[in-house]
Amino acid sequence: MRDEQKKYYIATFGCQMNAHDSEKMAGILNSNDYKEVSSPKDADVVILNTCSIREKAEHKFFSELGRIKMLKKKKPGLKIAVAGCIAQQHGEKLFKRASFVDCVIGPQNIYQIFDTIQHTNRFTLTSGGNEAIAETEMPVFRKTDVSALVNIMYGCNNFCSYCIVPHTRGREKSRASKSIINEILGLTQKGYKEVTLLGQNVNSYMSDLDFPELLAEINKIDGISRIRFVTSHPKDLSEKLIKIMKEAEKVCEHLHLPLQSGSTKILGLMNRKYSYEEYALKVELLRKNIPQIAITTDIIAGFPQETDYDHALTVKALKEISFDGIFAFKFSPRKGTAAALMEGRIDMAVGSERLQQILDLQNEITEIKNKELEGTLQELLIEGIDEKDSRLYTGRTRTNKIAAVPKADGIQKGLLLNVLIKKANRHSLDAVLA
Repeated sequence: MRDEQKKYYIATFGCQMNAHDSEKMAGILNSNDYKEVSSPKDADVVILNTCSIREKAEHKFFSELGRIKMLKKKKPGLKIAVAGCIAQQHGEKLFKRASFVDCVIGPQNIYQIFDTIQHTNRFTLTSGGNEAIAETEMPVFRKTDVSALVNIMYGCNNFCSYCIVPHTRGREKSRASKSIINEILGLTQKGYKEVTLLGQNVNSYMSDLDFPELLAEINKIDGISRIRFVTSHPKDLSEKLIKIMKEAEKVCEHLHLPLQSGSTKILGLMNRKYSYEEYALKVELLRKNIPQIAITTDIIAGFPQETDYDHALTVKALKEISFDGIFAFKFSPRKGTAAALMEGRIDMAVGSERLQQILDLQNEITEIKNKELEGTLQELLIEGIDEKDSRLYTGRTRTNKIAAVPKADGIQKGLLLNVLIKKANRHSLDAVLA
């Protein structure tokens, strides 16, 4: 009987939100007597959970889809499902481009994944809001056992001119705080020590509580040692939130706060709803209240109408703010967004050159920031054995820096340790027990 158990394989593209969506789809399938396998060639069902935020991510998906097509030729009974943002964006057109795809399911409908693949509902998308998914309790199959992702809301209302997410994930809908807290209580019973709260803009969370109030309630939960959250929109970063970050001892001293550009003109074209000066003032307030905070950001190089002067302002911003790290990308036009129709498209070579300058500068800044940690004591949450060196354990500091410590008696996953930073590298820290 066990040999007849159906098997599934999920390939995930994109952000933490997609990663957590995959965990939920896996949980639903597991609860319906499916079994996960590590290779698509061993699967009865292959799910490609897609991202369309940038052109590169879309190309990666279609390349993988081509490989799966070859697999289906050898195994005609294989069922192929496309989920996520590309599914929502392209919809039924995917069947025309790839007739071998069996079903398409959008991110607002992942709770229907079993019915979709079981009954071959070829097309499961919604044009409505996120009410159903926000109110649906789903089993989650997590492969981690120390830190867990937890959705607190779905969708986005901001319509940044370059971003497809509001078009693929719908309008904002927050989960009830009781549902979130119950999920985290369940995680503590399984031994999880850290939660990362997820939302396209967590700062705009609003149910019976607002976001700072939700953080305060989660901070009271016994068993959870650390709280993180992504992503924050600068326009909604309030003094109330900064106050809670300062006072709630479990909220980590790290904030990912996407700037996108140092030019207020470009920020306006991006529809970001803040100026560079307003952003810089919020960073100043953060560092005044939480001096040890690490701030990371996102930058887009080569946005339409970006002049050499606008680019220079971004470079200047990186030097002034001195981020701990950045995610930087060249502008990628997404069909259906306002920016895709803008005049003044930047030459690809110019965009690449600007991006490289940004990355080179940030590498220098990150290295300097990390060097400042040498000789300091840091709290480290052990996540597991180092993938490259089995003699080491790795984990993250409260400021989200990756650090490695030599194996020793008593060290195990999930343990909080005080360590001394002996050497700082560009992207990691070497530590010893304090």
